[in-house]
Amino acid sequence: MLLFFVQRQTTTKTEAAMDSTSAAPLHVAIFPWFAMGHLTPILHLSNKLAQRGHRISFIVPKRTQTKLQHLNLHPHLITFVPITVPRVDGLPQDAETTSDIPFSLFPLLATALDRTEKDIELLLRELKPQFVFFDFQHWLPNLTRSLGIKSVAYFIVNPLSIAYLGNGPRQSQGRELTEVDFMEPPQGFPDDACIKFQPHELRFLVSTRKLEFGSGVFLYDRLHTSTCLADAIGFKGCREIEGPYAEYLETVYGKPVLLSGPLLPEPPNTTLEEKWVAWLGRFKPGSVIFCAYGSESPLPQNQFQELLLGLELTGFPFLAALKPPNGFVSIEEALPEGFSERVKGRGVACGGWVQQQLILEHPSVGCFITHCGAASVTEALVNKCQLLFLPRLGADHVINARMFSKKLKVGVEVEKGDEDGLFTKESVCKAVKTVMEDGNEVGRKVRENHAKLRNFLLSDSLESTCVDGFCQQLQDLL
Repeated sequence: MLLFFVQRQTTTKTEAAMDSTSAAPLHVAIFPWFAMGHLTPILHLSNKLAQRGHRISFIVPKRTQTKLQHLNLHPHLITFVPITVPRVDGLPQDAETTSDIPFSLFPLLATALDRTEKDIELLLRELKPQFVFFDFQHWLPNLTRSLGIKSVAYFIVNPLSIAYLGNGPRQSQGRELTEVDFMEPPQGFPDDACIKFQPHELRFLVSTRKLEFGSGVFLYDRLHTSTCLADAIGFKGCREIEGPYAEYLETVYGKPVLLSGPLLPEPPNTTLEEKWVAWLGRFKPGSVIFCAYGSESPLPQNQFQELLLGLELTGFPFLAALKPPNGFVSIEEALPEGFSERVKGRGVACGGWVQQQLILEHPSVGCFITHCGAASVTEALVNKCQLLFLPRLGADHVINARMFSKKLKVGVEVEKGDEDGLFTKESVCKAVKTVMEDGNEVGRKVRENHAKLRNFLLSDSLESTCVDGFCQQLQDLL
């Protein structure tokens, strides 16, 4: 697969090359799900659109705006449009994004999202954009259609996730889907996916079909309605890698599927905090394990401790950025007994936000353990550190882990129990040593594949060609 897309690179660029700058600038309103893992990558897309002269109205919760301001590289073209997150009984008063609440409260935040409908209508009437990009707001396409605005259901997940799991590909003719249904891909699916789910994952997939996700609407019904009613579907990705799944979805939904490019992060307009510069600078190049386990849902205490004990067991220096387990106020009170003393000088576990992109770029970082969110994987792929996949949240994270470990073979997934889905300190340690030790054949191969993929993603004009093609497809929709 790696050889395939490296060989196709020149041909695809030639075929896709378009001068999107010659057309009149677009005005795009962007209204993502209230999660940092959604807001951040779609702001990366906004920067790339603004770089081409297009105007962006980025709708964002009021207080969250300050967390994104530093990522806005074109403030003269990207305008943050603040909104108030409506009150919902049971939702903490200051909650604006999923990082502010446990997973169990996500449906309440989705209800709050739905209650913005009247405010969004007033904003759109005032802003008069040509397009609105959205994801979970299944009610939005009917609203935009009534206002003469085009809607694009834009998802940060890999199109493979929607193609394999979506309600459209898996029309069940009125019956409930079972674990057996997910053992095989849906009819007509591209046959090279390398997706195989473990028993505990199959149970989770079935359970999510019945997951009420705000306003009494099931999660997959939200996604299905969004994709069915939108004028087009958009994804982060490029034809060389995600093309077969995009083409499959075009057939399923009978509408254009647009790929915006891999959305490589731009260099941030800030520097790494001095405390991390000093700490990382103490270690050899490529020797530090960096674990950033997402801003969404914390690990249970037993898995939190197994992860840290596994990092200790490796003998390598490490920096772990984790949320405290439920029931704990701080990281320190949840640490394994004696842990701080044993790893003093070579291991740090912190509970605050860290500058992930800048840490990944530091030459001392040799291995990155990720929860497999789309933005985190992309940030890691364009750096030289090796990849360890430890998915926890959501089926799309599991599919990312399988795609990059089994199909593209650019990293290693940490082994878990088939039935209980639990990893151990030994499985964490084993996975780290696989990618970090020079003599390991599997590690040598994934390092080689990662280097090829990194070079491909960073190759001249790849992303600019993808974004230009994306803009041209938007123009065509008008």
